[in-house]
Amino acid sequence: MNKYIHTAVLAACLLTGSMLQPATSSAAGAYTAKVSASSLNVRSEPAANAAVTGSLKSGAQVTVTDEQHGWAKVRSGSISGWVAGYYLIKVNGTGGESRAAVAVSTPAKASGSGGSTAMVTADSLRIRGGPGTGYKILGALKAEDSVTVLLRQNGWVRIRTASGETGWVAAQYITSGSSASTGSGSRTTGSLRQTGGINGKRIVIDPGHGGSDPGMLGTSFDTLEKDLNLQTALYVRDYLTAKGARVELTRAQDQRPSLARRVQIGESVGADAFVSIHYNSSPKNVSGTLTFYYSESDDLRLARSIENRLGQGIGLKSNGVSFGNYHILRENNLPAALVELGFLSNRNDEAVVRTSAYQKKAAKAIAEGLADYFKG
Repeated sequence: MNKYIHTAVLAACLLTGSMLQPATSSAAGAYTAKVSASSLNVRSEPAANAAVTGSLKSGAQVTVTDEQHGWAKVRSGSISGWVAGYYLIKVNGTGGESRAAVAVSTPAKASGSGGSTAMVTADSLRIRGGPGTGYKILGALKAEDSVTVLLRQNGWVRIRTASGETGWVAAQYITSGSSASTGSGSRTTGSLRQTGGINGKRIVIDPGHGGSDPGMLGTSFDTLEKDLNLQTALYVRDYLTAKGARVELTRAQDQRPSLARRVQIGESVGADAFVSIHYNSSPKNVSGTLTFYYSESDDLRLARSIENRLGQGIGLKSNGVSFGNYHILRENNLPAALVELGFLSNRNDEAVVRTSAYQKKAAKAIAEGLADYFKG
């Protein structure tokens, strides 16, 4: 590409970085992770064909300082470089896995606090430090965990876990007895939300970027990612509606809802799943689709269901699934996935994804992936 196009691409990336900016893009947001592969190559750049500069053994702990396109920049002793993010498991400050067992901070009172018993209905329910999505995530609960309800406030519940720790969870994801405890009526429990087929399920489709945030800029044909995202999302909506699903879009025109608002839409409508639509970019000559997840329980299963369908022949190869520490996934109580449907920095990819034929194939694959997910 010439220097003027290259400058435009860099400007677009800087302008839109907040949309998909991981919480770990700077040293201040660094976190600790554990290697899950038997031997993990460390590379000089975030690309599979980059030079190998070292390797890490299973169980090794690393500090993650940056993430790009499914790759994580790590350091461990004298070793530093990029590794495939899929093979890292984030751990909390005490060395425990943050997306597994409960790790909340406030000890329960020894006496004097009764409360009713309730059960978690979501496969993975985040515990927060206060009654709202803006509060810090302290830990997580899994489906059918038992909790004691201490206080209700504006659709949130302060709970005590079986191990005696406390925190806040969204009321709609716990149930007392046989009906869900929500502030606006009952909803289907977590165990039923994922089974029985896609008919009647409420799904939020999020066309990434929009308005003053164009997303990535195609390096060969100046394609605007925000337009592709919306066009593809509308096709996904049509395919899902034809299957009997109820679809909510976070935007249906060229506007820019905040990341928090996009997440809030899913929670406010009591959705069963959330999928964010994007197209990718990279300084390397890479191609194909990639689906991100955050939670290793429901998010990962949803991401795999979608990427499996994308890999069955839509016109671009599948690069599998990868952990992504993105706001739209991390702050989402719903089963959520973020789908990248091709690289606008790759001339062939950009030429392919601009066509309605490709967008329809990708949209149909996403709808089929969601249907697979809800079959259980």
